[in-house]
Amino acid sequence: MTTHLQRRSVLRILGAGSVATLAPWALSGCGAAMPPDAIEAWRGPGAELAAQADPRLWILSHAILAPHSHNLQSWVVDLRQPDHILLHCDLQRLLPQTDPLSRQIMMSHGTFLELLDLAARERGQRADITLFPQGAFGQTVPDARPVASVRLTPDPTVQKDPLFAQILHRHTNRSAYDITRAVPAAAWQAMQAAAGPAIRVGHAGLEQGAALPQHRRIALDAWRIELTVPRTIMESFQVLRVGTAEIAAHRDGLSLTDPLVVALERLGLFDRSRAPGPDDYATTSQVKDFDAKLASTPGFVWMVSADNSRATQVQAGRAYARLQLAATAQGLGMQPLQQALQEYVEQRQPYAEIHALAGATQPGETVQMWARVGYAPEVGPAPRRRLQDFVVRG
Repeated sequence: MTTHLQRRSVLRILGAGSVATLAPWALSGCGAAMPPDAIEAWRGPGAELAAQADPRLWILSHAILAPHSHNLQSWVVDLRQPDHILLHCDLQRLLPQTDPLSRQIMMSHGTFLELLDLAARERGQRADITLFPQGAFGQTVPDARPVASVRLTPDPTVQKDPLFAQILHRHTNRSAYDITRAVPAAAWQAMQAAAGPAIRVGHAGLEQGAALPQHRRIALDAWRIELTVPRTIMESFQVLRVGTAEIAAHRDGLSLTDPLVVALERLGLFDRSRAPGPDDYATTSQVKDFDAKLASTPGFVWMVSADNSRATQVQAGRAYARLQLAATAQGLGMQPLQQALQEYVEQRQPYAEIHALAGATQPGETVQMWARVGYAPEVGPAPRRRLQDFVVRG
């Protein structure tokens, strides 16, 4: 009996330890052994949607490929009014622990709107976007009011945007990067230009090598905090999809396809009902893995807004979508480092440090995005739900 119990304990430890990608920044979009149906959206809308007289579904099939925190995909679109798209937030798809003020959720609605606008332009449609047509949410959580109203109008004068071509190729890249290859000045300039003038973009690369250790330390400290606060790591566990069957069933959240963990899950030996301790191998191995990835990173980019209103959060999401598409066009990988930007109490010190390092020192100034950037191996896409899962028709 003792030997059997010891073996089960070892298997549990090994199972947890093999999960080197339990959290959202390491899991979502891993792409390995993904069930084909779960990533079918990344093949594009196809000829059937392109031939429809109503362009909205074709446009939306690109918008749903936008990046989203924890890959929650909390978008709901109301198509009951012709030529209009009313964008709502799915209030069942929030992150109350790691994103208690829903700032990242609002940014994720901005990324959706930017891809929608790019796709509308590609179809010769002008997208007139009105944010919060019934009033903005408060500074705590979203409510049932729409995030945006979009009116589509055919317009032959609308200019297509070359960033549209990158939508199907954009993937968040959580791999180790090539530390020997600096991000070229032209690439930094392209990202800054794509983000637009409304938000301040800064960067640190190998040419500013003295700043890199500071970025790495803050990122690692914030990562360790998120792993060791039980309620925040459990929030990730709640949207963890282990194995192809779960991934295919949900088509969202954080995908894990590691064969050992999948096998342990099937045997009932991978426990997602409790948080690992700070000294457990499941935690220390992830910290070590992330530290190695940070050490491989030749550049960091950040975006600072002058205020932190709901409209600014959405606009920052639009700017980030463009910035990442521009990085994709330059052959670069990118991974958000949102942990230090999160507004729960345990992250107070990293939050203050990254704001100081990014120069966000004036009242109201907010670091809306911080990411690692570099050349990296290609990665596959994250799962996406079916287009009809987002649509309300009445």
